[in-house]
Amino acid sequence: MLNIGVKTAILSIIVVIPLSGYVLWLSEQNRENIQQVSEHHEILVTFYPIYKFTKAVGGDKVDVSVIIPSGVEPHDWEPTVQDIEHLKKANMIIINGAGLEPWISKLVSENPNITIIDSSKNIHLLENNENTNMIDPHIWLDPILAKIQVQNIADGLINIDPTNADYYQQNANQYKAKLDLLDNQIRTELGTCNKKDFLAFHDAFSYFSKEYGLNQNTIVGGLNPEAEPTAQTLQEIVNKAHDLGIHVIFTEEAVNPQISKVIADEIHGKVLVLSPLEVTNTHDDYVEKMQDNLSNLKEALCS
Repeated sequence: MLNIGVKTAILSIIVVIPLSGYVLWLSEQNRENIQQVSEHHEILVTFYPIYKFTKAVGGDKVDVSVIIPSGVEPHDWEPTVQDIEHLKKANMIIINGAGLEPWISKLVSENPNITIIDSSKNIHLLENNENTNMIDPHIWLDPILAKIQVQNIADGLINIDPTNADYYQQNANQYKAKLDLLDNQIRTELGTCNKKDFLAFHDAFSYFSKEYGLNQNTIVGGLNPEAEPTAQTLQEIVNKAHDLGIHVIFTEEAVNPQISKVIADEIHGKVLVLSPLEVTNTHDDYVEKMQDNLSNLKEALCS
């Protein structure tokens, strides 16, 4: 018969072995969880369209934060000293490119190890109509060029996370298919219109106009929508609107709508929004915002 000491030792072995296995299992689970957290990439992007494209491609593998605050024009934004220090800690920043973020060069010079994905890579860029020394950055408003931006973002994510390459590429392909549908919708619906001239607020729709055979006219010349037109300029625009048979005057979310209203009143027209998608909330859907633009363009060009 076993004595009490031997029985106790046997029971201890029986209990310890399963517990040891449980502890080992927990340790393995913790290691897997830690690995999953470390593989969840934190990405900084500059503004709304790049946020939407990156979220579409990165899915649940990335956390995406926007650098430029909501409601702030990306043309005007300059990082503070505190912003620069924060940005230096980032591993990757995805930018629109095409000159929209001139401050990025200083950031790179002070932090050469940071990875920058330029979504404008391989896109033929246009010069601004008002200033041939400036590149027009509004590539995101052309769905065909947006497809190139999406692929550039996918390539960048694949480069830092090749394990999930198929995941990123599949997401990119799905989103590019949505952009193809958007492009087809724009071509089909604008193709029924008999007018080509429209009056945008600022020079944001050159790529869009080139893609779809339209003629962009603007209230404010140049790339900055916050420029104020003079009284003489407003009168010239009124005259042009009369000459071209324009009856819809476009405004934007971040500008004073009274400027467009003054012109509309003179021609007995109406004011609608044609959004450059520069200060849009990140909860808004890119395709839906572009469809809103299409609807307002149809009212301007088809009636």
